[in-house]
Amino acid sequence: MKYNKEEFLNIIESHKRLIYKIVNAYCQDKQNHQDLFQDIIMQLWSSFENYDEKYKLSTWIYRIALNTSISFHRKSIKRDAHIVDLPTILETTIKSEVSRIEDPKLETLNRFIQELREIDIALILLYLDGLSQKEISHVMGISATNVGTKLSRIKKILRNKFQNLN
Repeated sequence: MKYNKEEFLNIIESHKRLIYKIVNAYCQDKQNHQDLFQDIIMQLWSSFENYDEKYKLSTWIYRIALNTSISFHRKSIKRDAHIVDLPTILETTIKSEVSRIEDPKLETLNRFIQELREIDIALILLYLDGLSQKEISHVMGISATNVGTKLSRIKKILRNKFQNLN
């Protein structure tokens, strides 16, 4: 099915919260948020005619947004390596809606998620957003079994970090 520009803009408008959530997870510098958002929109537009309707639109958007964000994050780390040290980068990598909530446990969870590897951050964000293992596997390009295994390991890591607080 062919989409026109107006349909594309409507899709972006209805999914911009999802896109901003990913932008917040991978862009530590508030000044670069809009750049990353625009990069994602450009990638979505250039891939729009290749969208496979057998997958949910949100799954397709997640995949492109995550891949674009990870690339952007890697480039910014290389570009800013001489300015910002690694602990500062890890400390500010995820600035999602969770960090705006005044719940100390959620703030702690957010901090622990920041310490995960890039792929693990992506997996846990998709999981916390309520995607099924099958949907996550489509977004990440790995098997559903692998998603389940990785999520179990991530949960165990996070559980251990919480237990070590006490």
